[in-house]
Amino acid sequence: MVRIEERISTLEQKLKQLKARRQLLDNRRERLESQQARKADTRRKILVGAVVLAKVQQGEIAEAQLRKWLDGALTRADDRALFGLT
Repeated sequence: MVRIEERISTLEQKLKQLKARRQLLDNRRERLESQQARKADTRRKILVGAVVLAKVQQGEIAEAQLRKWLDGALTRADDRALFGLT
């Protein structure tokens, strides 16, 4: 009977270890997915900004319109200063 209890104890310990490893792997996967989502979001913003700037340079969007959008959207002083908004 002692042998069976030892075996059960060993298996329970192994199960705990496997659950802990699975939790670590799940956390890592979630972190990587979050990083990829942030990178994709940043890339979208850069591309949209590049398109808008190109449209302003080509005269398809008035620079005054872009400045109006920026003035209404930017609230942080350092962001506003970047575009010459005071």
